[in-house]
Amino acid sequence: MRRLVISLLCLVLLCSVLLLPIGAQQLALPNQPNSVDFAAIGDMGTGDAAQYEIARQMSVYHHSSPFDFVIMLGDNIYGGHEAGDFEQKFSVPYKPLLDAGVKFYASLGNHDNSTVERFYKPFNMNGERYYSFKKGNVRFFALDSNYVDPGQLQWLENEFQKSAANDWKICYFHHPLYSSGKTHGSSMELRAVLEPLFIKYGVNVVFSGHDHVYERVKPQHGIYYFTEGAAGELRKGDLKKTDMTEKGFDQDRSFLLVEITGDEMDFQAIGRTGIKIDSGLIRKTATLPTASPLPAVPRASQFTANGARRTQMFSFRAEN
Repeated sequence: MRRLVISLLCLVLLCSVLLLPIGAQQLALPNQPNSVDFAAIGDMGTGDAAQYEIARQMSVYHHSSPFDFVIMLGDNIYGGHEAGDFEQKFSVPYKPLLDAGVKFYASLGNHDNSTVERFYKPFNMNGERYYSFKKGNVRFFALDSNYVDPGQLQWLENEFQKSAANDWKICYFHHPLYSSGKTHGSSMELRAVLEPLFIKYGVNVVFSGHDHVYERVKPQHGIYYFTEGAAGELRKGDLKKTDMTEKGFDQDRSFLLVEITGDEMDFQAIGRTGIKIDSGLIRKTATLPTASPLPAVPRASQFTANGARRTQMFSFRAEN
């Protein structure tokens, strides 16, 4: 009976979405051959109408600009984690994309159940809290920003060292290192842990969620940071638009499309009604940035998550 109710709810939501008008499609991606094409969504797993509307727009744009996979920036499933929750909040809204062969690669947010989600096959986590994969000339690193312990840091450095020098390096995880969101903002302690490694090994782009807005930050130490935490949830008016904000949008839900060809990355942020929110081109540099000094890497014995000193290995546990 419960499954029938959930299925009927999903059908009603899907039908209501299909009756909505398609917004103006202002495609800014070049659709080059042999490119790496993907979408980015965060904080989407609500199961409500807005999530379905974003999923529909993703399908619409997939027809005109096909992408092969989606990176998920955490808070993939809000609330319960029963079979019906995964159906209502994932497999039904994204069914057209899943049927088209689009793969989803999840990272964990503070509302996710790690014990369940990392073993959910369509999330492609293969039972791991953090993992990497390669598409074309792009290496992706999906991190667990809920708890960054020495094991994860050592794994990340090893993975960076194994990556080809000319590969794009893209990291994605839930808590943003740079954000102008009023509710959460920048995770300074996490930044102290991860940013030195990002700079040292030439990470090009970082995607995060958590703040329920869209924001593109001005390059920090040569690295481009995006927050896309509004693919299901929204905190309207939550951006303060600080000096580091290059472009921001906090009036509706959104998602990102990305196309990488050679050393160029085209991106486009799209709203719930299909309008273009932001777009641009990023060129990968051949050398590491040198304009600013590298932040100091915290010693293993320097901090705990709350800033107190101790002698054990460093670890960081994120606040909700």
